[in-house]
Amino acid sequence: MKELLSLRHNTLSVSKTIEMAALSRELKAQGKQVISLSLGEPDFNTPRHIMDAGIQGIEQNYHSYPPVAGYLDLKEAICAKFKRDSNLNIESNQIVVSAGAKQSMVNIMLALLNPGDEVLIPAPYWVSYPDMVKLAEGTPKHIYTTIDQDFKITPQQLREALNEKTKIFLFSSPSNPTGSVYTKEELAAFVEVLKDFPKVIIISDEIYEYINFQGGHQSIAQFEKVKDRVVIVNGVSKGFAMTGWRIGYIAAPAWLAKACEKIQGQITSGACSIAQRAVIEALNGDLSPTKMMRDSFLKRRDLVKSLLDEIPGFKTNRPNGAFYIFPNVKHYIGKTDGKQTINNVDDLCMYILEKVHVALVGGSSFGNDNCLRISYAASENDLKEAISRIKSCLSSLS
Repeated sequence: MKELLSLRHNTLSVSKTIEMAALSRELKAQGKQVISLSLGEPDFNTPRHIMDAGIQGIEQNYHSYPPVAGYLDLKEAICAKFKRDSNLNIESNQIVVSAGAKQSMVNIMLALLNPGDEVLIPAPYWVSYPDMVKLAEGTPKHIYTTIDQDFKITPQQLREALNEKTKIFLFSSPSNPTGSVYTKEELAAFVEVLKDFPKVIIISDEIYEYINFQGGHQSIAQFEKVKDRVVIVNGVSKGFAMTGWRIGYIAAPAWLAKACEKIQGQITSGACSIAQRAVIEALNGDLSPTKMMRDSFLKRRDLVKSLLDEIPGFKTNRPNGAFYIFPNVKHYIGKTDGKQTINNVDDLCMYILEKVHVALVGGSSFGNDNCLRISYAASENDLKEAISRIKSCLSSLS
């Protein structure tokens, strides 16, 4: 009966990050000692004071349907967070709280895109971006980068990609999968290009805001010339280790926030009431656990980079945020152990998973056929063991 499935479904890809996680679980169920470096999930517990706020929400009987766009006191906490962290003046009617930043992003796409509209996406990109665009019947258009440019597009590349069909420019900083971070000066250069295209909406994915190793976070929304058409997508999954609480949010022009609320009202309505109470405490409360997590990720970044640099054929840059590194492994494409030939990066990831039980994700899913993504959201011992296994495994290829 598969022929009954919609064209919409059939054009979507399966998320490779989720697929690799599933394969890892299958091997673990068989008794294999799998180390998974495939998922973008902090390996820390949600801080205690945030959990307590969720428990308090239950005890205070927050059991009814919440407002579609989120509780007012949560939206006010989000506005205060923007003022505190980025000196942005955001009003509560610009905020829509959703069941994770994924839903936030899809809401925006469904609210804005018509068939034929193009969305500019720097590559490498998060795996779900292009399929979200396709789901809304838009057309993803990629701007390709290399490791030698730190996986960051240039203003010239942006200008050359913009045209009369461009509806959205979508980027992330810090980036998944590369960990690259745009500086204030680099964002200002984008603004000088985008000011000449006043109908282009700018979506800034800032979900890794708190995992930034080069100083304070910079948002493109700070620039007067474009701030009235910037949509910030954020959430609590990464910075507060709250992936399962499923809370994301946007700060958008009021007209677009209202449109996203309308769409969400017909799909899920409001996000989990108890999780919203916990997020108020996350944003208003003690940020020292978040800073501790950031410091741990920085230490792991340096460890992982130093170990990867010891593997022949691996080329790395130094990511300044998130918890990923995206090494170029083109050296191994076409290599063989005499029985198996590595034809692409997906083959390489499967080879490593099957031979030494380390789960990674091929860069082709992120728009780069020469790289693979390693998440270092794992213990130092697991990272050392995983990279040791990878190095040993690859030594059999020639």
